[in-house]
Amino acid sequence: MLRNLIRLHGRTCCAVLERWSGVCQGGQARLPTLLENVKAYSTATSERKKFYQDVSISQGEDGMFEINLDRRKLKTPGGKIFTVPNEALAIAVATEWDSQKDTLKFYTMHLTTLCNTALDNPTHRDKDQMITAALKYLETDTICYRVEEPPGLVELQKNEWDPVLHWIEKRYNVVIGSSDSIMGPQIPEETKDTFRQHLGSYNFWALTGLEYVINQLKSVVLSFGLIDRHLTVEQAVLLSRLEEEYQIQRWGNVEWAHDYDMYELRARTAAGTLFVHLCSESSTVKRKLLQD
Repeated sequence: MLRNLIRLHGRTCCAVLERWSGVCQGGQARLPTLLENVKAYSTATSERKKFYQDVSISQGEDGMFEINLDRRKLKTPGGKIFTVPNEALAIAVATEWDSQKDTLKFYTMHLTTLCNTALDNPTHRDKDQMITAALKYLETDTICYRVEEPPGLVELQKNEWDPVLHWIEKRYNVVIGSSDSIMGPQIPEETKDTFRQHLGSYNFWALTGLEYVINQLKSVVLSFGLIDRHLTVEQAVLLSRLEEEYQIQRWGNVEWAHDYDMYELRARTAAGTLFVHLCSESSTVKRKLLQD
């Protein structure tokens, strides 16, 4: 799974961005706006001429890992020394910087952006605020809102979304449900409390990544399925775009725009998922990922 996440975040995204570099600014504008911290850094400077040759990592006296560009320490937009909690994440971030060519395309460096967000935390949010923001998506979760027509889409949503919904209800012993009402389903407080407790088990860094994934997919259900390895990135992204894909199959689409949107969403979702796992406090999870 770790290799797949890196492949989706890195090679696939870079290939598409190279092909469609002329529309990258348009792609950036489509990024969600809820995560103000992430948006502030991912849109601040979109491109810059490359100013270094070598990328390396080192470990400081406090045990944190640093990124070095030609032996100069990388800093965050807020002026802090760029440090990450473990070597695996440091290698992943260093790979982002090392893979850049003549021009630095910051909008492709999702792991770096997430690290900057966790380090600077420019809107000064704490864990409770982050959890509250993430849980708001449960009330408007993508797979909980169903259509009444056309029959083909109704059937497609039932066949594709219901199994995931049943899985998460059984996995966490909760009730969620779905509705074709504009008000959506009524989520029991017990369900919210269960998910709040689960989200609280993540450290600040991992929670930053998980909230990012939830924001990309517009779904707590799909995000939990992805993080718990019940779904792949490709499956989660496709399920999050089910209605759009149905309409495209029916009416057609602008091919390059559809491909760009799909690959960009996959890259961001893969990066967020990888970030969550690499920031997990559980060394068992990291070992399992590396073995896979």
